[in-house]
Amino acid sequence: MNYQEFKNAVLAAAKENNLKDYELYYTESSGTSVEAYQSEINTFTSESSLGVCFKCIVNGKTGYASTENLTHEDALSLVKRSMENALSIESDEPSFIHKAGDNYLSYEAPEGSEPGSSELADFTLRLQSEVYKADSRVVDGTMSASGYDSSKYALCNSNGLDLEDTSSFSYSYAIALVSDGENKYDGEGIASGKLDDFDAAKIAAEAVDDAVSTIGYTSVPSGKYTVVFSSKVMAALLATYSSAFCADTAQKGLSLLAGKENTKVAADILTLTDDPLYKDALVKRTFDAEGAATYPKNVIEKGELTTLLYNLATAAKAGVKTTGNAAKASYASPVSIHPYSFYINPVKGSLDDLLGAAGEGIYVTSVEGLHAGANAITGDFSLSSGGFKIENGKKGKPVKGFTISGNFFSLLKDISLIGEDLKFNPFALGASRCGSPSILVEGITIAGK
Repeated sequence: MNYQEFKNAVLAAAKENNLKDYELYYTESSGTSVEAYQSEINTFTSESSLGVCFKCIVNGKTGYASTENLTHEDALSLVKRSMENALSIESDEPSFIHKAGDNYLSYEAPEGSEPGSSELADFTLRLQSEVYKADSRVVDGTMSASGYDSSKYALCNSNGLDLEDTSSFSYSYAIALVSDGENKYDGEGIASGKLDDFDAAKIAAEAVDDAVSTIGYTSVPSGKYTVVFSSKVMAALLATYSSAFCADTAQKGLSLLAGKENTKVAADILTLTDDPLYKDALVKRTFDAEGAATYPKNVIEKGELTTLLYNLATAAKAGVKTTGNAAKASYASPVSIHPYSFYINPVKGSLDDLLGAAGEGIYVTSVEGLHAGANAITGDFSLSSGGFKIENGKKGKPVKGFTISGNFFSLLKDISLIGEDLKFNPFALGASRCGSPSILVEGITIAGK
């Protein structure tokens, strides 16, 4: 059975069992990827998956059941099992079936056909060749990869909702390894969107330039510095601390932003947006994992926290409306909360302008150990970093082996300049990703030599 046939069978079974409150959530995904190493394809992967979760409320209790088999028998079993699970539940936690009436936005799906495995392989080999051609210092250990992903999300419920979102995109990336005879350095380049639009030479040059730029690095003395965080690094920090903006985290007492709505939490220059239909997003969502309409919103506007991100349960607890940010890690997962395209708004000025404003300092372009060295609850971080000296307002010599320390929430308040070079974390290709322009902050503690 296809999804439509299975859905009809489930709805018929729900009616036969006199269910009044229920929901069916469906996900489907497929993907193909190839990797090349030493100018040969060494890995080819093709995967597909689907699954459904049925939720019902019986006598005020909520039951769930899920399956990956779309058969008539499984449709009947799904409904029966969820009802049995509801009757065995002891929790008094309220549950919600979203009502109809939301205004759902729409978007145009990108045109273009799915690339075949041979097309992906050909481009990956061409990309690998371009990396080796880009610089004589490129050595083995260099790799390239390409892939194609597609997904479908669907939800229907007893209140008349019948929703569906689809997405598809290609990606290619290269990891370049270069050697100066003594040490090795790596760099990366990536493109995403339509395979036909990718430029292998451009991706290769980006990866090689990223690696070569750090050759001959030194360290820096310990002290407090004016720091320009690259867009890539600031996007990574925002992703690490994004859970602090989610109401479920705040209501558990695990976010310092709890109770801070409608108060200043950042510099006046900063506006932070969550946009499920961001123009360049690879995955766009018009409804969330509970069927609520999604919409763009400023979570921080001119330094003020205007809202946290809510699902139905956390919104009811707070006495507000859901922001349409309910999420499920998989079809069978419990409902949580996540942002979509979550980004610091660009303001004005190129990277060169920010470096010029800094005068002297450090331009941080890489951080390591975000999982171990960053505490999402307290906001504290201590991260091994790399980058460049800022000398006379320009990017100077590469530096590495130093540690930056601080607090994310304090950093937001201390931002003095925000550039216009908005970029998103490059390897976050799903619905939830974070972005930022370059930013300038004074007084960052650095432990060096």
